[in-house]
Amino acid sequence: MRGSLGERLQSARHFNFVGREAELEFFESILNEEPFPYQLVYIFGPGGVGKTTLLRQFAHLCLQHNSAAIYIDTRTIEATPQAFILTVKRLTGLEEDEPLFETLAQHHSPIIILIDTFEMIAPLDGWLREEFLPYLSENVLVVIASRNPPVFVWRTDPGWQSIMRLIPLRNLTPGESTQFLSRRGIPHEQHKPVQDFAHGHPLAISLIVDLFAQREGFTFEPEESLDIIKTLLDNFVRKVPGPAHRAALEVCALVRLTSEESLAEMLEVPEADQLFEWVRELSFIEVNREGLFPHDVAREVLLKDLRWRNPTWYTELHRRARNYYINRFNQSRGQEQQRFLFDLIYLHRENPVVRPFFEWQPGGALVIDNLHQNDIQPIQEMVARHEGYESSRIASYWMARHPESVQVWREAGKPVGFLMMLPLNEVHQDIMIEDPGVQSTWEYLSIHAPLRRNETATLFRYWMAEDSYQAVSPIQSLIFVNVVRHYLSTPGLAFTFFPCADSEFWQDIFAYADLARLPTADFQVGDRHYGMYGHDWRVVPPVNWLSLLGEREIAMGNEAPPPAEIRRLIVLSQPEFVEAVRDVLRDFGEPNLLKQNPLLDSRLVTERSDVQEDTAARVATLQDIIRQALHQLQQTPKLMKLYRAVYHTYIQAAPTQEQAAELLDLPFSTYRRHLKEGIDWLTQYLWELEISGTDK
Repeated sequence: MRGSLGERLQSARHFNFVGREAELEFFESILNEEPFPYQLVYIFGPGGVGKTTLLRQFAHLCLQHNSAAIYIDTRTIEATPQAFILTVKRLTGLEEDEPLFETLAQHHSPIIILIDTFEMIAPLDGWLREEFLPYLSENVLVVIASRNPPVFVWRTDPGWQSIMRLIPLRNLTPGESTQFLSRRGIPHEQHKPVQDFAHGHPLAISLIVDLFAQREGFTFEPEESLDIIKTLLDNFVRKVPGPAHRAALEVCALVRLTSEESLAEMLEVPEADQLFEWVRELSFIEVNREGLFPHDVAREVLLKDLRWRNPTWYTELHRRARNYYINRFNQSRGQEQQRFLFDLIYLHRENPVVRPFFEWQPGGALVIDNLHQNDIQPIQEMVARHEGYESSRIASYWMARHPESVQVWREAGKPVGFLMMLPLNEVHQDIMIEDPGVQSTWEYLSIHAPLRRNETATLFRYWMAEDSYQAVSPIQSLIFVNVVRHYLSTPGLAFTFFPCADSEFWQDIFAYADLARLPTADFQVGDRHYGMYGHDWRVVPPVNWLSLLGEREIAMGNEAPPPAEIRRLIVLSQPEFVEAVRDVLRDFGEPNLLKQNPLLDSRLVTERSDVQEDTAARVATLQDIIRQALHQLQQTPKLMKLYRAVYHTYIQAAPTQEQAAELLDLPFSTYRRHLKEGIDWLTQYLWELEISGTDK
């Protein structure tokens, strides 16, 4: 029978593999011994050095030694114990309810679990070390490949020291580089300039080989003044088959992962299958279950080139990516929603303001969970250690009354950080005195931004990590991500408050995120002062906020266009809203007068118009809203008389109210009563839309 495509791929990969003889010899020596002399092999090295390629060779050796190889690309799974275990079961052919460790122990042949890109599931480091690996039987060997060396605990634990082997992976030797170039058909006279330029870096050599494949008769003559990867990618991008291919490559560089669907949407084409396949074949493109992504170095240089060469197109791509992720976030739930949120935040990773305040590769076995009863004492002790006894007492008070407001981050089951999100609209004023923080936010709301019916406000009352408190850390980064998720998914959210023990430290990143400093809401507990930041979501709602952040990211370089003006809303009280509606009716036939109406900048209009619409377009939107509301009034027979009074007074207006009453064949007093009731009904209807944001 003819061989499968998978067999052909494996054969080609094996043929083109060069070097790493010491690593292969060591791995084969392990396979030849029973039981295994080591239970864990940990390979680490920089991106593009060939870790994935080496794991594939390890899998090839396993086949030759009748050992079962299970390859796990961690970029395809969530960083949770459940997802990891389910992946191992799926790859071993087990059902979800079958026991894993017992089945592996009874397997008829040795089992080798190859875990690639381990840095992507760094939150599971402690869990794997303490709760997964120790339960594996002696017939199972685990091989981990990571950009980062193992954390300190691995290397200092006497137990792991005796059964773990570390393998630092370095660049290819000159001889290995020559062998690789020969196998790929690169002319011999080109070997030395390539070697001098690439210095044995496998990714750099692969990129050069791509240049030879793309350009017939190509001669490699690098300019010594250019960075190696930048030179390669600059030359390559100029020689892509066409503009669509260049754009597809730029999309792949911008976003975290590129699927065929996202590529089609961002390029605004009905189908992108051919472009997707072309990108997938490039040597610096990696593939996982969710899509394509370039090697980190290639991604960075592609984006720098795009920003310099065509900042307008970069801006447009960024806008399309932002809109794509926002739409998917709104359409999804649970873990899928969180993934789209990470993709959205990923667009800001290179901003010099944002970068210092996030750890994009958080480490440790961090798992998010709800508050449990046995968490209360450790959290009390955590707060007392960082903020004192009085603050700890207040935290206990709120945990008892609003346990649902607490999110806990655990490591090996132990709470190592938490976030408390108090719903201020549910906190009764008779217990505000228990907490100066809640009291100060209530006073600020009542004076500066009172809540309207069906509106909510959140105070992120406590947020900290056990070891680093409110400093930059993996837990702090995850807390910020969950705060953003709260912004985008909480119905009726009007205001959020974020207190900081060191308010000056967070000033730049909070200003970037449009959180205003609110000194009048500051408070003190014990001898510690807390500075307050906040955001009024009625003034800059989530959709405008995301646009604002997108513009700030785009404008981070001098070559980018200036950020567009972001429309900020007007938050009207109910009496102000009623007056504005009456003014709209009075001026309905005079668009120039309507341009001054505050409803143009209210939620009522902005959520029903594009954020970039000019004033004239928003006037038209406001007029349409009035007509649609009157249509609702018209649909109820018993209210038809109210509709007719309003319609003939303001929409298709008679010259005077007396003539309107005559047109309706009504006594003037009856007409006036109908008109008043119609205006009242219309105003209440529009107020409900303003508050809820949705049509009735």
